[in-house]
Amino acid sequence: MTSSPDADRARYDRATAQLTAPLAIVDLDAFDANAADLVRRAGGKPIRVASKSLRCRALLERVLGRDGFAGVMSFTLAESIWLTRAGIQDVLLAYPSADRAAFAELTGDPKLAANITVLVDDPAQLQLIDDARGGGERVRVCLELDTSLHLLGGRVRIGSRRSPLRTPEQLAALAELVHRRPGFAVVGLMAYEGHIAGVGDTIAGHPVRSRLIRLMQDRARAELAERRSAVVRAVRRVADLEFVNGGGSGSVQSTAAEASVTEVAAGSGLYLPRLFDNYRAFRGTPAALFAQPVVRRPGVGVVTVLGGGYPASGPAGADRSPVPYLPTGLRYDSREGAGEVQTPLLGSAADDLLIGDRVWFRHAKAGELCERFADLHLVAGDQVVATVPTYRGEGRTFL
Repeated sequence: MTSSPDADRARYDRATAQLTAPLAIVDLDAFDANAADLVRRAGGKPIRVASKSLRCRALLERVLGRDGFAGVMSFTLAESIWLTRAGIQDVLLAYPSADRAAFAELTGDPKLAANITVLVDDPAQLQLIDDARGGGERVRVCLELDTSLHLLGGRVRIGSRRSPLRTPEQLAALAELVHRRPGFAVVGLMAYEGHIAGVGDTIAGHPVRSRLIRLMQDRARAELAERRSAVVRAVRRVADLEFVNGGGSGSVQSTAAEASVTEVAAGSGLYLPRLFDNYRAFRGTPAALFAQPVVRRPGVGVVTVLGGGYPASGPAGADRSPVPYLPTGLRYDSREGAGEVQTPLLGSAADDLLIGDRVWFRHAKAGELCERFADLHLVAGDQVVATVPTYRGEGRTFL
């Protein structure tokens, strides 16, 4: 979908004219277009939706109702249980848990145990689950493969520090241990290649850095594809795997191309936060935005908006701050940045803004925006067609 920044700003202002800012919206036309593009890039393999990137049940249900999407990738066990009780099926918990109360609930409920798969990469996690058991239901287990790229004999490591399991032998050994342990069954394998899926390869103004990232990712993709295939073969000799999950919004097409992968994960690509602007492989449309009202005009070329200091997780830096998006031509004051209560914005566009006007921002990451707002206003064209609660709006703050 294509439209001009001025036209989008006018649409959003008209749609939310009767609402009080600060507020957050999701442009449904952009959201649906991004969903369709993810399906196209997946090439026929199902997409498991990363709930961490949406944090809104209504939008999870909307995308799960589309062809090409199946199942949810959750981020805490309590969330997994809540989603399952709300009617969402096939939930993969993508991170280990130490929530003993939730494990007691899981193992004591046949419906939960049948629909939730938990992540394990250490025998100690199995013991924790057994110690917490509230019943005898079998626990569905997914093993996680470390995807990081090791160079110079392992002295250089590129990628997220997640699972300690790296080799086919290590994964097969844990699968065998789970297989022999009563009350557990290995049903899946996952591997999140964050250094490929979560790192843009075309950074404006940095051609050399962009080239180095592409070289790293080319090597990482080739190494991981070979190693993941070997791991899957080794684990399948021990367990009857229902799924092999991989990827993320930034690597859907390359991960889906691997024969050993049966499904891909994606979520951020639906909202398209600012960190997803730097990819050659795809171009989406920003769908999730928030608006802050102009409350001051301190001088020529500057306005102040209420709030806006919503940093994203990860290493601290300018790229973790929201970016002023509409009207175009605004920037932070480098001495102040985005503030908790007020944020000064500089640029020629400031002189055209009046007290009460809105500045629209994009968050650096996807679902983290929903920790700041209780509701999302769903916009179609120039109208708000629904207002739906975020996780926070439903009283759920899982992390």
